[in-house]
Amino acid sequence: MSTTEPATAGGASPTPDGGPNYLSHKQIMVVLGGLMAGMFLAALDQSIVGTALPRIVSEFNSLDKLSWVVTAYLLTSTASTPLWGKVSDLYGRRPLFIAAIVTFLAGSVLAALSQNIEMLIGFRAVQGLGAGGLMSLAFATIGDVIPPRERGKYMGYFGAVFGLSSVAGPLLGGLLTDGPGWRWIFWINLPIGLVALGIVGAVLKLPHVKRSHKIDYLGAATVAAAVTSLLLAVSWSGPTNGWGTGTTLALLGASVVLAVAFVFVELKVAEPIIPMDLFKGRIFSGYAGYAFLLGFAMFGALIFLPLYLQAVKDMSPTRSGLALLPMIVGIFSASIPSGQLMSKTGRYKIYPIISAVAVGAAMVMLSTLSLSTPYWQLAIYMFVMGAGLGLSMQITVTAAQNSVPRQHMGSATSTMTFFRSMGGAIGTAVYGAVLTSRLTTHLTDLVPQAAQGMVDQLAKAANSVQALHALQQPMKGWALHGLVDAMGDVFLVSLPFLAIALIIAIITPEQRLAGRNDGPKAEGEDSLESSAAAAMH
Repeated sequence: MSTTEPATAGGASPTPDGGPNYLSHKQIMVVLGGLMAGMFLAALDQSIVGTALPRIVSEFNSLDKLSWVVTAYLLTSTASTPLWGKVSDLYGRRPLFIAAIVTFLAGSVLAALSQNIEMLIGFRAVQGLGAGGLMSLAFATIGDVIPPRERGKYMGYFGAVFGLSSVAGPLLGGLLTDGPGWRWIFWINLPIGLVALGIVGAVLKLPHVKRSHKIDYLGAATVAAAVTSLLLAVSWSGPTNGWGTGTTLALLGASVVLAVAFVFVELKVAEPIIPMDLFKGRIFSGYAGYAFLLGFAMFGALIFLPLYLQAVKDMSPTRSGLALLPMIVGIFSASIPSGQLMSKTGRYKIYPIISAVAVGAAMVMLSTLSLSTPYWQLAIYMFVMGAGLGLSMQITVTAAQNSVPRQHMGSATSTMTFFRSMGGAIGTAVYGAVLTSRLTTHLTDLVPQAAQGMVDQLAKAANSVQALHALQQPMKGWALHGLVDAMGDVFLVSLPFLAIALIIAIITPEQRLAGRNDGPKAEGEDSLESSAAAAMH
């Protein structure tokens, strides 16, 4: 099979002679501050709200609508991601990134002022709409202003932003909820967002080549509907109504039909939201699949580790956030050096391979957790997990960007983000279903025959840390033991998906990263592998 890839993007907006127009290191560092602040907003809001949910539910007396506070944000952020990327290709990154920040901040203010749960859910959806742009446009802008060969030096910082937000979210959420109140988890977005807005508005003035275009409204509507149907099935109907119910099956069926319809639409229109030509390249299609699988796998750890720390180790939300610090150290220690090495050598293929192996090893380690596992041991497991994630999270984006024409930079970047988000959303639902199923099985084995009637009650109690801690012994011991055993099964479920990710990383070809003085590659320039093969003959 050929390893030839389509023409690569040289990078930024072109100069008058058609070459790339990259920023200097000093300019990049200023722009990077604004982009990282914007990304931190979106990443933080995925984790900060979870800590405050019990307090919000108590104030609004709305336990039945609890999941929608999270689902609404997830829906709009994921569904809008490819749209932001495509529209920014047509109109330029700067106005769209500013629009994304303003949308997110407007949603934050309105969420902070919510008077009931329905208002909060609606305004969380507005926040998610802005977040979809913050994530994808930050990466696309980096692709514009930094040559691929140097991109690794800076992309590592974005991996650190994700890691920092996963710790800062629960920590800040706990401190603010226990202090001035849960509404401050939204008010805190304003100073961060205004800083990002100021920097981006002042310094991100990239020339944009205007061209005639048509907005793909049908494609936008179809992909949004497909994503909405799928996420409603896996995040709401499946866990709430059951996976075999008519509603869940209808939503899943609709998502498949709409996804097929979307592909047909994109093949016909002049300006597709996600150009199907992107998937003809083995590098882009390979790393899109890899991003989906890694997103699927990693969200299991990110969701269930805080639950383990709070339920089993009896930590407060604030302490459990701090306890995740080894994972952040792992991300930092892997993402920044690997980015530097990638910039120095122009090679990147080995990092996703090591990443899949490291994350798989961490999942095996985490599957051995018990009620008595010491924290230092868990810290080692979390460090390995963080290092594995840090080795690939941004490197795969750089490799994908390097393999596509410059005019598709926004679409390619947002599509990579979209696949990772979809993997995380589906993975979260699958892991939740596995946990529920295996918890009942383990409790049935643990609870003495005379007390089997309590299994359903104990399984229900395991859904809430407060309910678990309110149980009396020996019921509490049975519930915690069953929960830890079920978590072990969840971590092991990720291994087949990581094995497929490893195979994809091995077989995906590598392409030389373009440098600062390289113009766009000629159509059909070979990958490193085919170049090496030619040199041997």
